[in-house]
Amino acid sequence: MIAYDPRNWFRAMAIHRSDTFRKLWPLLLVVGLFTMGVGWLEVMYFKLGKESFVSNLPVMHSLLGFAISMLLVFRTNTAYDRWWEGRKLWGQLVNASRNLAVKLDALIPDDGTTRAFYAKLIPLFAHELRVHLQREKTRLELDSHPHPEITDFDRSKHIPSQVVQLMTERMRRLLKEGHITGEQMLTLDKELVQFLEICGACERIKNTPIPYSYSSFIKKFIVIYTLTLPFGFVFSLGYIAIPVVMFIFYVLASLELIAEEIEDPFGIDVNDLPMERITAAIKGNVEEVLG
Repeated sequence: MIAYDPRNWFRAMAIHRSDTFRKLWPLLLVVGLFTMGVGWLEVMYFKLGKESFVSNLPVMHSLLGFAISMLLVFRTNTAYDRWWEGRKLWGQLVNASRNLAVKLDALIPDDGTTRAFYAKLIPLFAHELRVHLQREKTRLELDSHPHPEITDFDRSKHIPSQVVQLMTERMRRLLKEGHITGEQMLTLDKELVQFLEICGACERIKNTPIPYSYSSFIKKFIVIYTLTLPFGFVFSLGYIAIPVVMFIFYVLASLELIAEEIEDPFGIDVNDLPMERITAAIKGNVEEVLG
C-alpha cells in the first residue's frame, strides 16, 4: 500500500508504478490509430460531410454517457466497499490479538513457557492468514529456536484453523491442570473465537468476486462506446478527435482497472492492504505484553 500526502498534487499527478497509464498505453495507441483511420476514411476516402447521418452519432453517445457513468460509479463504489471491509477486518484482528494477549497476561501463570507459546502463536495466526489469503506456496520460517509445542503444519489443510486449534488445546490443558478456571476459559475463548470469524469474513471477500457477467458487460460497454466515438467526432473535431477519444478511453478504462485492483484487497499490488505491516505490528504488540 502506498503511503502518500493527499495534499501533494505534484506527486499525485506524476506517473508512478501503480498508474493505470502504464497498463493502458498500448491500448491507447490502438485507439488513437483507429480514430485516425476512421477520420481518414470518412473525410478523405468517402468524403462524408456534416449532412451525413453518421455525424449524428454523438447524440447516441450523449445518451449512453449517463448510463456508463452510473455503471462505473457503482462499480468503483462496490470495489472500494470490499477494500474497506477488508481493512476493517484486519483492524479487528489487531484488536482481538491485543485483547487476547492482555487477558492471557492477567490470567495465565507466569511460567515463561505458556507466555512464549502464545507470544508466538498469536502473531503466527496473522502471518498464516496473510499467506492463506495471498495463496502463497511458501513455508513459514520459524525462529532458530522454535517453541517445542509448535510443530510444522499440514499445508494441504486450512492453516489458520490449525493455529487456532493449537491455542485452544493449550487453553484446555491449562484448564485441566487447574491453572485457569472455567470462567476464565470462557473469557479467553470469546477472544479466540474472533480469529476464525475474521478469517471466514476475509475468505468471503476473497472467494466471492464481482459477478462475471457484470464485469464483462462493463468492459464490452467501454470498448464499444469508445470505438464508436470517432465516427461522429471527426466531423466536428477533425483530427483533434484522436487525443480526445484516447483521453475518454483512458478515463473510462482506468476506472475499471482501479476497481479490478481494489476489489481483492488481499493481493500484493501496491494499492492492496498492508497486511505484512499489520502482522508486524501485531507481533510487536503481543511480544510487548507477553514478553
